[in-house]
Amino acid sequence: MQFTAQQIGILLNGSVDGNPDVTVNQLAKIEEAQEGSLSFLANPKYEQFIYHTNASIVIVSNDFIPTAPITSTLIRVENAYTAFSVLLHHYNTFKLAKTGIEQPCFIHPSAKIGADVYIGAFVYIGADVVIGDNAKIYPQVYIGDNASVGSGTTLFPGVKVYYDSRIGSNVTIHSGAIIGSDGFGFAPLEDGSYSKISQIGNVIIEDNVEIGSNTCIDRATMGSTLIKKGVKLDNLIQIAHNVEINTNAVIASQTGISGSTKIGEQSIIGGQVGIVGHITIAKGSQIQAQSGVNRSILEENKKWAGSPATSFNNQMRAQVIYNRLPELERKVEELERKLKEFTK
Repeated sequence: MQFTAQQIGILLNGSVDGNPDVTVNQLAKIEEAQEGSLSFLANPKYEQFIYHTNASIVIVSNDFIPTAPITSTLIRVENAYTAFSVLLHHYNTFKLAKTGIEQPCFIHPSAKIGADVYIGAFVYIGADVVIGDNAKIYPQVYIGDNASVGSGTTLFPGVKVYYDSRIGSNVTIHSGAIIGSDGFGFAPLEDGSYSKISQIGNVIIEDNVEIGSNTCIDRATMGSTLIKKGVKLDNLIQIAHNVEINTNAVIASQTGISGSTKIGEQSIIGGQVGIVGHITIAKGSQIQAQSGVNRSILEENKKWAGSPATSFNNQMRAQVIYNRLPELERKVEELERKLKEFTK
């Protein structure tokens, strides 16, 4: 599908500098763009490419002043990066726009399906499931009995939603994610074996959450594992039973959070962070990648690093000292040698 520079300018509330009727049908990086492509310039390091690009249209900020002739039509906006992000959102929405129910799939007669939904082939929807309007359920998704999926939510291929799970509106869950599998609960017995503790709670995911591929969120032993509004989870994350992740927290790949821990709102947690169970992470905490958190963090809006995690600044000073250990060892050995010579 083609769009003119004038149409894009109206969408982005920008002005057209060049041919308003030139058309594009694809998006591309400025250094790789060909005729018929739309690109953008936001970082000054890439300005060199705008004078040679084959892109038909380039989005630039209003304050951009060219220093050489440009053959592309320019669309001037307040902020080129933000405008291009808006355009990517519209493009992706258009590309993923699907409706209808493909066959074969199984939908239990008691399930309630909203308007304008998409249900792909080989989907299983169990008893008493509720699917909201405009939801998109891609092929090979499993939704267990008594679960609910809110309006505008997208479940990509292979997502598994166990029974009783509650998923809000405008949620995106990527392929392979598992919502509501059993928490890791076992009671030790006298003979050294373990008895499984039934996990009878559920998972609640509130609105505007995004969950990456192959992330696992365990159901609660009792009550709910809770993912609150606006949380963003990367791929390959483990969220244990009864964890609470508060509003707008962001967690990167391969992080593991043990049972009953509470993550404060607007926290930022790097990749491969390990967090023990039954602790609290304060609001606005920033935890560096590969940190190990073994106690509650009670001070808000602080940075942490290391394993066990300590103040970020302390950890950086400790790292400097650690890197100097070989030099310090050599100096100690030299001092010991001189001391021995002096005492002879």
